[in-house]
Amino acid sequence: MKKKTDNHPKRIFKKLLLCILAVILLVTIWFEIPVTEYISLDGNGKIDAPVRFALVTDLHSCYYGKNQSQLVEMIDKGHPDAVLLSGDIFDDKFSDDNSKIFVEAIVSKYPCFYVTGNHEFWSERETETKKYLTSIGVVVLEGTSCTINIKGNDIDICGVDDPTYMTPDEWMAQLDNANTMSNPEHYRILLSHRPEKINEYTNYNFDLVVCGHAHGGQWINPFTGRGTIAPDQGPSPKYVDGLYEISDSTNMIASRGLVRERMPYPRFFNHPEIVIIEIGA
Repeated sequence: MKKKTDNHPKRIFKKLLLCILAVILLVTIWFEIPVTEYISLDGNGKIDAPVRFALVTDLHSCYYGKNQSQLVEMIDKGHPDAVLLSGDIFDDKFSDDNSKIFVEAIVSKYPCFYVTGNHEFWSERETETKKYLTSIGVVVLEGTSCTINIKGNDIDICGVDDPTYMTPDEWMAQLDNANTMSNPEHYRILLSHRPEKINEYTNYNFDLVVCGHAHGGQWINPFTGRGTIAPDQGPSPKYVDGLYEISDSTNMIASRGLVRERMPYPRFFNHPEIVIIEIGA
């Protein structure tokens, strides 16, 4: 007797649909897992011993395990000398709890430097946030610069506020002041939330500019490596992920950031990330 097979088109379609949905779910979960990216740079003749920085952006108070342990462990494994917090660490809709847990955990271990992102301004609590961060030992930069010595290297960490509610002249004044306060003989890093401001950065000779904001383009095309859309850059954005050469002496790094459940759609082919930057002699 012949074994009866189930070839009913509706049942076949249903099974196929369930398989497709299962694959989409697995892919979605996979690309929500955070990763550590490593970038190495030349010190432009200003670095005698290699130094490391962890770049953290766009956390948006998302959850990464109890006590934010995933992120803390990732940073610890990267062995940075300092942590750069380049905006949108806090959010305008989510509670500050996860962000505060994270920042308090890392500031007890590493020097931390912070600039605002647009969501800190949208929350209308940017002044309160800055006061809180300063109170726990984070260096808040707002058109200012400070010098840190790491392994005998003098490094100037500069930073500007997000320009959300500023006029272009007001924001450029912050950039001018940060530049003036810093020493061009030191290795100079600029913290700014916005990678699309690259044309403005070319007017200065910072050695490195670090940014976030673009979220990696949210969905990355696996064939071209280009993001789908980014704030203030629109479709097929150019500056969303990785290292960009601004000039012969200046590089910019745009982090894909860490925002996850805050967004209404997943990060296909776009893992959340912490970037470990090593600057060599």
